Amino acid sequence: MVLENKILIVDLLSRARASLEKVNKFEHLSLEQLRYKNDDQWSILECLEHLNLYGDFYLVEIEKQIMTNQNKKAKVFRSGLLGNYFANLMEVKQGKIRKIKTPKDKNPKNLNLTVTTISRFIKQQEQLLFLLRKSKDLDLSKIKTSLSLTSLIKLRLGDTLRFYTYHIERHVLQAERVLDQQITHSTAMQQVDH
Repeated sequence: MVLENKILIVDLLSRARASLEKVNKFEHLSLEQLRYKNDDQWSILECLEHLNLYGDFYLVEIEKQIMTNQNKKAKVFRSGLLGNYFANLMEVKQGKIRKIKTPKDKNPKNLNLTVTTISRFIKQQEQLLFLLRKSKDLDLSKIKTSLSLTSLIKLRLGDTLRFYTYHIERHVLQAERVLDQQITHSTAMQQVDH
């Protein structure tokens, strides 16, 4: 994939803002709603905490690379083979989310989470928006970032920004689906009671 930096960053900013707007709406839900889950799925808070755990690594790594490579400028981004694969793996296509095994250290299942999970996510999203704006003129192909799985493999900054933003988008959609299931379940229970 070859794309102007400006076009890529505008797309990622739009996606990150949309995710932030959706999560802002979760702030009005009760703790019971935020912790609701059905079967073996994550709750809304677990979806967001999973993202927070990734943010703890990627936001630091992205910021470090942006700040130490301010002199590397370019207008065009060329995706790497591996980075493009990872980004495409994360991207939600036609409302479909591919199931991927979660590393143990990024699995928030059954943690005692509170609404602070949401505020932490919002703070991380605001940082991501800032970093995306800072990266628009940088050489997104030559600047490299480590992966959370291993520091032995490096991705191009543009691919990392794509992967990370798409990953957020997929789990915010997952959280929205949990809320939809909860509403459907609650409506069905009310109909049974009448």
